[in-house]
Amino acid sequence: MSRGDAVVIGATGQTGRAAVAALAEDGWEVRAASRGGGGDARWPAGVRPVRLDREDGAALAALVGDGCDLVVDLVASGRSHAHQLTGLADRIGSAVVVSTVALYEDEQGRGFETQGDPDGSPRYPVPIPETQRTVAPSDATYARGKALLERELLAASDTLPVTLLRAGAIHGPYSRSPRELYFVKRALDGRRRRVLAFGGTSRFHPVHVSNLAELIRLAARKPGARVLNAGDPQAPTVTEIGAAIDAVLGRETETVLLEGPSPDGVIGTHPWGIEHPVVLDMSAAERELGYRAVTGYVESLPATVEWLVEQVRDREWTEVFPNMVRGYGADRLFGYAAEDAWLESHDRGEAF
Repeated sequence: MSRGDAVVIGATGQTGRAAVAALAEDGWEVRAASRGGGGDARWPAGVRPVRLDREDGAALAALVGDGCDLVVDLVASGRSHAHQLTGLADRIGSAVVVSTVALYEDEQGRGFETQGDPDGSPRYPVPIPETQRTVAPSDATYARGKALLERELLAASDTLPVTLLRAGAIHGPYSRSPRELYFVKRALDGRRRRVLAFGGTSRFHPVHVSNLAELIRLAARKPGARVLNAGDPQAPTVTEIGAAIDAVLGRETETVLLEGPSPDGVIGTHPWGIEHPVVLDMSAAERELGYRAVTGYVESLPATVEWLVEQVRDREWTEVFPNMVRGYGADRLFGYAAEDAWLESHDRGEAF
């Protein structure tokens, strides 16, 4: 029996592929919308790929048509996207929208977008509840745009029930900015040593795409006005992540721990590089939706690593993952010459 008609926006992205599959397997009739209009061979039969420009409000309205039971929006941010959805409230049964943990800030007003400020890095409670304060909403930055999206959607939740999922560090195949590449590429390049800042204790709560898709599936079954964290069962340290990836690849790598931040923005820098832990409280999702994780971080790694190895086997990583170049910088992640010089000084007892 069909659960209803669902539209998934951003269907061929990393999370979208898993969300479409989860909803279709749960009985939804899914229209999978993306800019390219493509599909995924692993989707169940009956999924309908459609082309959609997310910025085109008229196209979105035409896709929703006379109405649908569910909209899952994986790319929305800011006021305009919120207004596109709320403007269709009379034609949408409920919505599930992916937000981000990046909108949290600590009691001193420090957040993800103020990392490295002179007044220090943010210190969040451990774990972070959904009631933690968030950044001021605006269209100025990524985090503030998500905060604005949340505010606008929640204000209209009496006419459009919406579940907002504040996702941690999303991981799994098909990522455009896969943090795990940091360890995978180093292993493929034959690097036998690595340097990790902050003593290798950085913790940035991850969420595998299958766990995020499960939260979407459960929220679709139980519409409501709510904000929920989205994370895996565990939040491993960056040292533990490196060791787990080594195990998948059958490698051994010496880890040199650097207390404190990188001295130059290169040595010890990694994609999980935060000074204080970011760990999500998942009790609300468990209580309100009956959420139970589909997988854990370590259990999910083999498929992610296999996909990453295949992506960079015969191509330059900078061509495959341009978003990572823009987000982190090639020399910051894989500045081997600078790292080797620092390690030589470290071995002589001269590095700080």
